Amino acid sequence: MMMSLRFPFLFSQPTNLPGSGSSSQNNHRTTPRPRFSATFAAATAASIGAAAAAGVAVVSQNPNHPFFQHAANLLLPNSSSLLWASVSLADGSAPVVEPKSGVSFPAVLGSSLTLLGVGLRKKSILGLKNIDVYAFGVYANGDDVKKFLSEKYGNLSAFELKNSKDFNNDLMEADISMTVRLQIVYSKLSIKSIRSAYEESVGSRLQKFSGSDNKELLQRFTSQFKDENKLPRGSLVELSKEPGYVLKTIIDGKEMGSIESKLLCRSILDLYIGEDPFDRRAKDDVDLNVASLLQQK
Repeated sequence: MMMSLRFPFLFSQPTNLPGSGSSSQNNHRTTPRPRFSATFAAATAASIGAAAAAGVAVVSQNPNHPFFQHAANLLLPNSSSLLWASVSLADGSAPVVEPKSGVSFPAVLGSSLTLLGVGLRKKSILGLKNIDVYAFGVYANGDDVKKFLSEKYGNLSAFELKNSKDFNNDLMEADISMTVRLQIVYSKLSIKSIRSAYEESVGSRLQKFSGSDNKELLQRFTSQFKDENKLPRGSLVELSKEPGYVLKTIIDGKEMGSIESKLLCRSILDLYIGEDPFDRRAKDDVDLNVASLLQQK
């Protein structure tokens, strides 16, 4: 029996999306039909033996099959609350929904950037309440990923990469074109508040990676968020790392400025896919999907 080796992209999603009923707000959003991925099948084989892997091959098109449920329970103890939806390279046009906010992200951004993970930025108010500030998607150029990382990591599994600190550092350090796309979900967010938030979060990363405060570099970045720019619910902000470690900031399609700085690019990416990310599940998805890219020949 031959099993088709397609490498779908995996995105963690809860079984029931908020507002998935008749609300017109979400009628245009679709969640891809769940499929059991080759990456997941390989992980299952490593964990429960070759016989189990053969079973996976048979039932891979039926995620409700008892075998699938048993394998998921072995590998993902909390899998009852998750739906693994995949977007494969073969049908990568399907959008992916960030489940808690309902925000939909295109699977491909521009002509070359592939969606690797989606997440949600929350902020605590006075330690009493968490608000959803924005949903985000992390994109990367797949050719760049393979060019810079295949030689060192191409033979490692997704689970080996997930626990590799070197891999995570190399992903952020390499000259890989990447974009973090933000969509505002908090209706009362001001440009001043997001500027202040980045002063704190990016400032701490600049200090962490360079050993100094780099106030001038931080100010050059945060000054791109000008008071005259408004950020109503639905606004889009893109932080794009371009070739040569150039960070470009775009708000609702308007370029606000660009800064050439490897340190700044690394500090921005660390917020989303570093050791202490805004959303852990988004980082895990990025790790799995980069591994999927690297496994392609």
